[in-house]
Amino acid sequence: MDQSRPLWELHVLDFPTSEAAAALVLRVHHSVGDGVSLLSLFIACTRRASDEASLPALPTTAGRRRAGPVYALSSRPRLSPSWDALAAFAAWIVSFLVLLWHTVVDVACFAATATSILGDPPTLFKGAEGVEFRPKRFMNRTLRLDDVKYVKNAVNCTINDVLLGVTSAALSRYYLRKTGESGSETIKVRSTLLVNLRKTPGLHTLATMMESGKDNGAQWGNRLGYMILPFHIANHDDPLEYVRKAAQVARRKKSSMESAFTFWSGPQPLYATA
Repeated sequence: MDQSRPLWELHVLDFPTSEAAAALVLRVHHSVGDGVSLLSLFIACTRRASDEASLPALPTTAGRRRAGPVYALSSRPRLSPSWDALAAFAAWIVSFLVLLWHTVVDVACFAATATSILGDPPTLFKGAEGVEFRPKRFMNRTLRLDDVKYVKNAVNCTINDVLLGVTSAALSRYYLRKTGESGSETIKVRSTLLVNLRKTPGLHTLATMMESGKDNGAQWGNRLGYMILPFHIANHDDPLEYVRKAAQVARRKKSSMESAFTFWSGPQPLYATA
């Protein structure tokens, strides 16, 4: 970390607009906190100019949001209320069973990995004993956010899926270039992905928490769980295939409670030895 640069900056843009007399730009290093929490906390410290006792209203998304539950698809023909309720209940049962099955499989794989029963085969990415003490070289590449969003919209996935696909493509090219293999065989490479399970508190909750002598149950800090994430190492002529495979893996992992289990099981050894 560059010690000559400040961890946070606050700039006042004194340019009046039709909506405000001025604007504030807050720039904070990620080591201080995550963007959502810091932005919510910063906004909770402000008040409306028209009413000094009222919190500001957050802007709403301009996009059109679908009304109703997830299973209420617009393309599904409308049935009688009783059949709609039955279809909704059946969809909930199916989704619950899929979630339960995926959770059982992922927890079993996690337990087998933690006890060294299930492991990855030796590859270029799996160092020998003492590899953490050897010199390392890190390479980086800057990507334009507009390009990432363009790929996201083309494949119909998320930004994280695109970045995961780019990582898989980079690892695949590095591995195949170093080994000279064709990429036709299945190569098993896994990593861990941290997941923040903490609910983001609202502005009123943060404002009340900052008042002295009041306790509304809100807590600082993250609630981190993690999941075992497989990387797709292969040789594809179409670069978008890496993104599609990454999106498929991400959707599969989202349909599981593996991260909640790892968060719950993490402190258990500490409690047992305390």
